Amino acid sequence: QVRLVESGGGLVQPGGSLRLSCAASGTFFGPKPMDWYRQAPGKQREWVASISSKDLTIYDDSVKGRFTISRDRAVNTVYLQMNSLKPEDTAVYYCKIFAGGEYWGQGTQVTVSS
Repeated sequence: QVRLVESGGGLVQPGGSLRLSCAASGTFFGPKPMDWYRQAPGKQREWVASISSKDLTIYDDSVKGRFTISRDRAVNTVYLQMNSLKPEDTAVYYCKIFAGGEYWGQGTQVTVSS
């Protein structure tokens, strides 16, 4: 069993920054591929960024150059640093891990508004 706990969401003004965290725990060994997704009200969940087991990263074009995904292996935590936030980034952000199956966190709300 794997558990993911997201944190770091909140209300921020346009142009501001937030850092989301996703702490993983459970029965797995070594770094696993992890993703960030988001779901805005009335829209489907969409992929945002991924980090591989070897810490290679890829991003959706909508966040490229503004968001950075990273990993701290010592604490089994993946981060999403979000800079230059826009109102259209408003969504619930979820992390996902593939560790013998797919596991999702509970989500954290990010609201970008003046």
